[in-house]
Amino acid sequence: MESMDKIYQQYAQTVYKYLISVTHNEDLAEDLTQETFYQAIRSIDRFDGRCKISTWLCAIAKNLYLSYLRKHKEHEDVDEMEIPVGSAENDVMQSLGKMDLLRKFHGLEEPYREVTYLRVFGGLSFAEIGEILGKTENWARVTFYRGKEKLRKEVEKDG
Repeated sequence: MESMDKIYQQYAQTVYKYLISVTHNEDLAEDLTQETFYQAIRSIDRFDGRCKISTWLCAIAKNLYLSYLRKHKEHEDVDEMEIPVGSAENDVMQSLGKMDLLRKFHGLEEPYREVTYLRVFGGLSFAEIGEILGKTENWARVTFYRGKEKLRKEVEKDG
């Protein structure tokens, strides 16, 4: 096992990007990233190596975020949420309002929803998405494409 300093240097950005994609809040993502590594240090003896370290760390991060949500019932106002624009992935969605866009994303089944969130809102590369979810880069690419096609069909159906 690598030293925790090396693990932090190697994976902190991946964990932070993952948390940004789910929290949409830089400060919260930063706090949860730090807490993720604190919890990882506390439970390093439970890491059995059956998955990648990045997958294990993102699972810790996801659990911390879910715990945060349970403790803080108030939800972010959707109108304050910043939806990134300008990428090829977002062109088809720019004509939709934020609420419509989020409803369509929410309507996707897994794993399309999570991959699409990580790509569009988190700005993660396909390699990073694959690593976080314990899959290959190609799997992430194909899953994103299929999810995007499902969204496109929904937009065409409603439009």
